[in-house]
Amino acid sequence: MKKVLLLFFSITFILITPSCKRKKLTEVVEVPLPSAEEKVTIGHPDDVRADEGQFSLVALPYEYNALSPSIDVLTMNVHYSKHYLTYTNNLNKIIAIEPTLVDLSIEEILKKCDGTNVDLKNNAGGYYNHGLFFEGMAPKAGGQPKDTLATIIDRDFGGFEVFKNQFIDAAEKQFGSGWAWLVLDKTGKLVVTSTPNQDNPLMPKQTISGTPLLCLDVWEHAYYLDYQYKRKKYIEAFFKIINWKKVSERYEEAITIKK
Repeated sequence: MKKVLLLFFSITFILITPSCKRKKLTEVVEVPLPSAEEKVTIGHPDDVRADEGQFSLVALPYEYNALSPSIDVLTMNVHYSKHYLTYTNNLNKIIAIEPTLVDLSIEEILKKCDGTNVDLKNNAGGYYNHGLFFEGMAPKAGGQPKDTLATIIDRDFGGFEVFKNQFIDAAEKQFGSGWAWLVLDKTGKLVVTSTPNQDNPLMPKQTISGTPLLCLDVWEHAYYLDYQYKRKKYIEAFFKIINWKKVSERYEEAITIKK
């Protein structure tokens, strides 16, 4: 019986191997989180460098442990130095063999991501989304926005709590991996939306298009060590570390460009 089973698995392996080999080098693969038995060394974000290419990592403006307890040190370390780094390196590899992408900004590249090149869409999105996400958080932050952004949130949502509830709902109900967004749409109104995988509102064929101001990563690697299946607790904790100053700067910049 054991010999029969061994033969069965050997044949199965042989049959599936060719299809595995057809996968492209730049395919996005989830980087597994380390198990409890593995020894983990927490480095410094400034020591992480992307391979040579058109895009470099957005510098993390705080230490890996600075967002605790909302996001733990190990999650931040793996998220920044493994996941984000992988998307960045993959994007640079794609650009190296795609002359039409050379010297374009990441925003210009994203506007070309209509889905015909899946590798480009996944990795350009992964690069941009993570950079926006990391910059949108800060230690000793949270609370509510002030000045102009606060006024516009009141105008477009009817109050901060209405916005917050819509954002939490969008993030919680995003099925599987994806992102929740605060977006300045093409009419100049603030709206909340969500996208699957590494999609974002700058890409064509999105439910809502516009300029991203704030995003939340709801892939499991972003929260599972601390929160497991309790995604809503992670989302609520995110509101304690939102860098509203940075979000306000993005809003002012987006409005200026529209003018």
